[in-house]
Amino acid sequence: MLTRRTIAVALAGTAVLPGVAFAQGDWRAKYPELVFAVVPAENASGVADRYGPFVEYLAKTLGTKVTLRIASDYAAAIEGQRAGNIHLVGYGPASYVRAWTVTKGGVEPFVTTINSDGSIGYYSVAYVRANDPAKKIEDLKGKNLGLVDPNSTSGNNVPRFSLNRMGINPATFFGKVVYTGSHENAVLALKQGTVDVAFNWWNSETDSNLTRMINKNMVKADEVRMIFKSPLIAGSPYGYLANLPQPLKDAIVKAFMDAPKADKAAFDRLSDGKDLGFKAVTHADYQTIVDLQAFVDELRKQKS
Repeated sequence: MLTRRTIAVALAGTAVLPGVAFAQGDWRAKYPELVFAVVPAENASGVADRYGPFVEYLAKTLGTKVTLRIASDYAAAIEGQRAGNIHLVGYGPASYVRAWTVTKGGVEPFVTTINSDGSIGYYSVAYVRANDPAKKIEDLKGKNLGLVDPNSTSGNNVPRFSLNRMGINPATFFGKVVYTGSHENAVLALKQGTVDVAFNWWNSETDSNLTRMINKNMVKADEVRMIFKSPLIAGSPYGYLANLPQPLKDAIVKAFMDAPKADKAAFDRLSDGKDLGFKAVTHADYQTIVDLQAFVDELRKQKS
């Protein structure tokens, strides 16, 4: 269960179209409530504001209560699905693969988002403060490294893989390695001087965690500078429990796919109006992330 700093937003699906309630079967009798969790990319209030309207849309469309839970960390969402307490999760690729692994295939991805340019996927980037003379990661020996969470793709796994390719062992190259807990916290730690380089997610020049923070006046555009950008990463998936009834799975997928037209305002809130829609995905789309997880796990074994 999510026990630490969990925010719940319960929204009952009361507006059900005539004839729709049981058109997809009677799964509602077994699932009078669906719990939808989101791994922490920004602060809790920000996630609630971003996802609240979409959760309300899901409740109305599915005709059942939907509760939004904001996980205190990535592991909390994963453990919630392993326990069967969370039905849907907005994951990053690595946290999805970790959930798939620990549940022995008990979690399935069903959609990811389509970026504003029509592409699928995103990047891991590294920022330094604008006045830092460093031009590349190799210039930061002895400085403090800011990562996001052990189960973050762009905030941990891809950075560790990339650093390894550079011949860098974070434990010995950097003065300190700090896990900040969220992408927002990583940028704030950089701004405040707690870390000297921070990894984060990035879709485009106009769509990233940084641009969202700039829009919320949490940081200024000229305060940080990018010095690293990874190759394209598989898109962040939404995943549901594999043992949900097929009619329920079908209804969930349809609700997501229809969202850009059925409730454009709620859909646009998810990405500040940047995403174009959802694209169906399967586990096979994340084989590169499975391989990446194996690499990172092997690194951890070597250190223990």
